[in-house]
Amino acid sequence: MKTVTISDVARHAQTSKSTVSQFLNKRYDYMRDDTKKRIEAAIEELGYSPNIVARSLKQKSTKTIGVIVANILHVFSTQVIRAIEDFCNDSNYHVIVCNADDDPAKEKRYIEMLRAKQVDGIIAFPTGGNVDLYKKLISESYPLVFLDRKVQEISVNTVLLDNEKAAKIAVDEFVKTGYDKIGIITPSLEKGITPRVERVSGFKKALEEHGLPVKPEYIVSAKIADIQRELEKMLNLPEPPKAILALNDRVLFEILKYAKEHSLKIPEDIAVIGIDDVSFAGFYSPELTTIAQPAFDMGKKAAELLLNRIASKGSEVEVNTFRFDPQLKKRSSC
Repeated sequence: MKTVTISDVARHAQTSKSTVSQFLNKRYDYMRDDTKKRIEAAIEELGYSPNIVARSLKQKSTKTIGVIVANILHVFSTQVIRAIEDFCNDSNYHVIVCNADDDPAKEKRYIEMLRAKQVDGIIAFPTGGNVDLYKKLISESYPLVFLDRKVQEISVNTVLLDNEKAAKIAVDEFVKTGYDKIGIITPSLEKGITPRVERVSGFKKALEEHGLPVKPEYIVSAKIADIQRELEKMLNLPEPPKAILALNDRVLFEILKYAKEHSLKIPEDIAVIGIDDVSFAGFYSPELTTIAQPAFDMGKKAAELLLNRIASKGSEVEVNTFRFDPQLKKRSSC
């Protein structure tokens, strides 16, 4: 079967190739309604489908971006992806989502794959293990935005939560409710991942502001698989904490599972606040107090920054860090 071309559509619609091209690119400002109708009819009758690859080569744009998330299991990640996809869809961009599993080697493969597919730019939750590769992208003026995490050696637009403030809000709420023995559980701090380090720092500062001691035994950093075991050690201390801040949603899941398996009542036996407003927080029993991230606003901002960078076509742009405010969702677990 002969491939239908833009020339065939133009002949069938009794107009020029340039007019058909303008129609396909949605540039109708000076196009008569009857011309648009003829082109629409010709495309339908001939079964014409634009050659996306050819158009990309001609326009030097694939109208596609890549998003490399650290771990797609996080509620925050899925919400951010949705916001990015919504914003990009409105701007006629497609999105390729990659899950790096916090693995620098996997992140590197995804960066190379996305470049091979000639995506126009990348939004990344950086692992911190590919500094030289990101520096190379920046030296080439490749559009790049970091989200949720920053890398000190890389100067690039970055979108972050005010993580220290999130931890402070939680500690303030615990103290306001009458708790003075407060612990925190975080995934491993070994890789220096921004939100984890900043939230622990904010936790310590908030305790000091309230005149409470910073007890090392009340600060647990562990792999997700080990959190329940470490929580048990914490709760079996001679003077265990009476309140725990879960640094993110996955830590919160582990705490809730432990509480159920050991018949602990929340907040009677242990009060809990989680950073990340999980979808079930409002109907869990008891309802869970959380610190919400404005994930959709953060995702939209990252997409906006990237598409603006793409539109600048390599010209110099000002580099900034954009911090978003967390919000307390007060419920019944504290």
